[in-house]
Amino acid sequence: MTKQRFGAPAAGVPAAGVPATGAPAAGFFWHERCFWHDPGAIGVFSAPGAFLQPQPASESPESKRRLKNLLEVSGLIDELVVRKAPPAERIDLERFHTTGYLEALEAGDRVRGGDAGEGAPYQPGSLAAARQSAGLALAAVEAVATGELPAAYALCRPPGHHAEADRGRGFCLLGNIPVAVMRARARGQVGRVAILDWDVHHGNGQQAAFYAEPEVFTVSLHQAGNYPLGSGAFEEQGEGRGQGACLNLPLPPGCGLGAYAQAMESLVLPALEAFRPELIVVACGFDACAKDPLGKMLLNSEAFAAMTRQVKALAERVCRGRLVLVHEGGYSEGYVPLCGHAAIQALVGSDIAVPDPQNDEIAAWDYQDLQPHQRALIDDWRERWFAISSPASRPPQDHRESNP
Repeated sequence: MTKQRFGAPAAGVPAAGVPATGAPAAGFFWHERCFWHDPGAIGVFSAPGAFLQPQPASESPESKRRLKNLLEVSGLIDELVVRKAPPAERIDLERFHTTGYLEALEAGDRVRGGDAGEGAPYQPGSLAAARQSAGLALAAVEAVATGELPAAYALCRPPGHHAEADRGRGFCLLGNIPVAVMRARARGQVGRVAILDWDVHHGNGQQAAFYAEPEVFTVSLHQAGNYPLGSGAFEEQGEGRGQGACLNLPLPPGCGLGAYAQAMESLVLPALEAFRPELIVVACGFDACAKDPLGKMLLNSEAFAAMTRQVKALAERVCRGRLVLVHEGGYSEGYVPLCGHAAIQALVGSDIAVPDPQNDEIAAWDYQDLQPHQRALIDDWRERWFAISSPASRPPQDHRESNP
C-alpha cells in the first residue's frame, strides 16, 4: 500500500511550516444567538417517531460552544480579531432564497416551527439564529474580500451548505455561503470565488446556487451516497456557461488520511489553482472525523489542520491569502472542538496548540494508508477532470448590481 497520508505531529507540538506569530490577525466571527437555535429532540434522525425515545438533536449547540470555549481556554482567541455581526437582512437573503420560502419560514417562526423542507427542523426563535448565522458569514466574507482582514473563521450555526433556494435541508435553514458570496460579488468586492466544501456530506446548496455560474467554482469532497441521496456525483460538473466550474469527489466510506491527502494533492488543489480565484471560501465541516456519528470517514484533528495549511498556502499564491472558513457540520461534541482548534491554529499560523489525546491513535488505525481502490478512483477522476476545458480560460464577467 502507498504510505501517502497527512502528517501526524505529536499532540501539543506545532506543525512544521506554520508561519511565525506576529502575522496580521485573522478574524473570528461568532454570536451567542446562534447557539440558541433549537431543532427539537430528534437525535440522529430527521424526525421524531413513536419508537424513538427523545434525545437532543445531533445538530446541537455544544460542539460549536465547546470550540469557542476551547479557544478561550487555550488563549488562541487572543490572537484573533473577535467580532460580532448584525443578522442578515432580507435583501441579502433574497439574492439566493425565494421570497416564498422566506415568508414560509417567517410564518412558521411565528407559530410552532416545523420542518423547513427536508430534515431541517426548527422552533420559534430559530429564524433569528439562522439570520444571525448568515450574518456572520456575510461579515467574514466582506472583511476578507475588501482586504480589511487577511483571513477569517465564521462560527456559524445553524449550518448552511444543504439549504437550497426554496427549502431547507439537512439541518440547514439558510445558505450562509451562497448568501455571503452573492452579496460580495454583487457589491463588486470580489469576482472569481472558489468554494471548497470538505464536510462529509455533499455541498448541494453551493452547487445549486452557482451551477450555471462560470466565475464561482464549487468543489465538494464528501462521502459517497450519504446525504443528500442521489447528489454529488463526479459527473455533476455544472451547466451552460458554468460547465466545468463544479467538481465533486464522492469518496467511498472508510476513507482516511491517505485518501484525503491524495485527493487534495492530486486533484483539489491543482483544480483550485487552475481556476485562479480572488477569494477562497471553505465550507468547514468536521464530520469527516473518525468520531462523528453521521459520517463514516477516518480523519483526525491534524488532517483538518493539514488541509487548512494547504488551502492557506494556495490562497497566498493565487489570491493574496484571502481565505474564509465557514463552520458547517460536525456532530461529535467532544472531538469537533479539537478539530476546529487545529484548523484555526493553522489558519492563524499560531504556536498555540492543544493536545489531542486521540490524534495519533486515529492515525495508527488500519486502513489509514491510501488503499488501491481509493487511488484508482481518485486517479480516474483526475484524468477525466483535466481532460475537460478549464473554467480558468473563460473571461471574467461583471455581476455587480447597479444599486448594491
